[in-house]
Amino acid sequence: MLVNADLKMEITESAQGYLKELLSKQTVTGMGVRIYVENPGTPRAECCMAYCAEGEQEADDVVKEYPEFRAYIEGRSLPYLEDSLVDYSKDRMGGQLTFRAPRSKVPNLGPNASIEEQINHVLYAEVNPGLAAHGGNVSLVEVFEDATQGLTAVLRFGGGCQGCSAVDMTLRDGVQTTLCERIPELKRVTDTTDHSVREHAYYR
Repeated sequence: MLVNADLKMEITESAQGYLKELLSKQTVTGMGVRIYVENPGTPRAECCMAYCAEGEQEADDVVKEYPEFRAYIEGRSLPYLEDSLVDYSKDRMGGQLTFRAPRSKVPNLGPNASIEEQINHVLYAEVNPGLAAHGGNVSLVEVFEDATQGLTAVLRFGGGCQGCSAVDMTLRDGVQTTLCERIPELKRVTDTTDHSVREHAYYR
């Protein structure tokens, strides 16, 4: 676990004061916050912050020391939190904590990119722009190792692709072909979409 690593993430003084107040109300001494990104590198990316007591952090977390508390940053989220800003501003309802991370939705394909990051990059850079013409989109649900068929990606279609009569051809001849060409270790692509819902289908 690295302490005070050179991560360009700013927590403003007003946000630090707000977090200090929240943390002071916790019964556990030495409570900090853990910062991470869900669905990093995709349009569904969401920056998250949770309470984190000493000992609850992960081995690859990076620690940033602030005057009144510690922030634990998830290791795999580091590239997506570069140039991020956590701020707090008061308003009529009391105040609001805001989190701006311009890189959270941008795929990061460094030398250690995970298979999920590689798949998301292909989906959002190559596949979805084509599906958008029909009002459709596709996203990654999970990746698992199938005992007989090898590494398998499970996808979910949305928009005009959900319930579309041509979706099998789109999956087989378009999405699967593209993904397996770009990522050779990927052997199979399946679809978990409920295609009985046809309200927005492009072809019925």
